[in-house]
Amino acid sequence: MASAARNQEQEYDTGAIMGGLYGDGIIALKGAFPRPWVERMHEDVIGLFEEAQKVPGGALPRGPERWYVEVHPERIRGFVDIAVHPWFVAVCEAVLGPDYRIVETGFDIPFPGAADQPWHRDFPAPEAVTKGRRLNSLAFNLTCVDTIPAMGALEIAPGTQWDDLRDCPNQMFPPKELWPRYIARAQPKLPQMGDISARSALTIHRGTANRSNEARPVLVVGVDAPDATNAAHHDLQVTRAWLESVPARVRGHLTYRVTDKLETVVQHHVIEGLLEPAY
Repeated sequence: MASAARNQEQEYDTGAIMGGLYGDGIIALKGAFPRPWVERMHEDVIGLFEEAQKVPGGALPRGPERWYVEVHPERIRGFVDIAVHPWFVAVCEAVLGPDYRIVETGFDIPFPGAADQPWHRDFPAPEAVTKGRRLNSLAFNLTCVDTIPAMGALEIAPGTQWDDLRDCPNQMFPPKELWPRYIARAQPKLPQMGDISARSALTIHRGTANRSNEARPVLVVGVDAPDATNAAHHDLQVTRAWLESVPARVRGHLTYRVTDKLETVVQHHVIEGLLEPAY
């Protein structure tokens, strides 16, 4: 079984993976998971959001009617399926190397009424990018619903993961006089249930206004190369029983602390700039 999975991973072209992520800054695989699997993920996400709302700091605002919640991997029933998927593994190994580390699981939900976000990247670019021109982290996204434009599609400005924002607020938010550059490049992403994407969180992007009557939940899995430090912003917890139940090839790529009882994640990755209106 392991050799079969490895053969599948080798079917994905390393050059195409790296070309996409070093070029546009985002790639995707259509139909990676069946719809019933996504429906279960959707159930998990909605249940976890309802739990998070009851805990102070459990859900972080990312703008009007938009929230981010960090969760424990074992609370997502399909987490192991994601971590062993041949495309996920192939992308991680191609860009981050064989010793990549999964450092974050969470989800973003723009509800009806969510507004346009300001153009931004998710954290300041590390020296690996600014000096070494090397990506050392990736964010994988899996939509819980079939996305339509009215739901507030994610907009990406391809190629902007290399933009120098060191003189900008928090090194993350380009000034409004530069927004025409990103608007001109903007590509709305309309993933469907079962799709998975990988992107550099440094590629300039924004969530757009949700003018529909439905929420648009998206699961996020964050992965680092060995030299990246994003794990410091997260608290990926596992119980011993769950850890012992997962395949060794998944366990070996997790950054975690073992706990007898899962605790609410105290989230540190607050993005204050996303609370500002985007006029």
